[in-house]
Amino acid sequence: MKLVVAITGASGVQLGKKFVDYLPSDIEVHVVVSDNALTVESFENKQVTLHASNNIAASISSGSFSVDATAIIPCSMNTLAKIACGISDNLPTRVAAVALKEQKKLLLAPRELPFSAIALENMQKLASFGVIIAPPVMGYYSDSSSLEDMEKFIIGKWYDVLGIPNELYVRWK
Repeated sequence: MKLVVAITGASGVQLGKKFVDYLPSDIEVHVVVSDNALTVESFENKQVTLHASNNIAASISSGSFSVDATAIIPCSMNTLAKIACGISDNLPTRVAAVALKEQKKLLLAPRELPFSAIALENMQKLASFGVIIAPPVMGYYSDSSSLEDMEKFIIGKWYDVLGIPNELYVRWK
C-alpha cells in the first residue's frame, strides 16, 4: 500500500505523528507537514518520505503516482475549506485534490471544537463526495484507561476505514 499523510495546523500534530509511527512497516508512507504545523522531529517508521508543503511538483501531487489512500491528520479548518472549494495551493491540498480526482480514499480529521456552521457545511459537502470525515472523537465504549489507549483507539479506527490491518484497540467479541 502507498499512503500519503499530511499534517496540517498546529493543534493535534502529535496525533498525526503517532498515526505515522504506528503504521505497519510494509506500507510506503509519504508525509507532508504544513508550514503552520509544529515541527515534527522524527518518525519511528523508517519507510517515511518527507515532502515540503510548498513543493507542489512533488511526486505525490500527480495522479500517475498512484497513491492508495490519503489521510490529513489533523486537518485544519483552513485546509478543509480549501479542499471543499477545490483550492490546491500547497501540497496537502493538492494531494487531497488528486485523491478526489482519482476517486481514492481520502480521510480528513478536523481538529477544531466546536465546529462552525461553515466548517460543518464544508464537511457535509466533502462527505457527499465520498471523503471520510473522521475527527479524533473519543470512544467512551473503548474501555480506554489512558490517553495513549484513547489515541490508539482513534488511530485504529482511522486505519480500519483506510483498510490498514491493526490491533491498536480491543475489538468487540
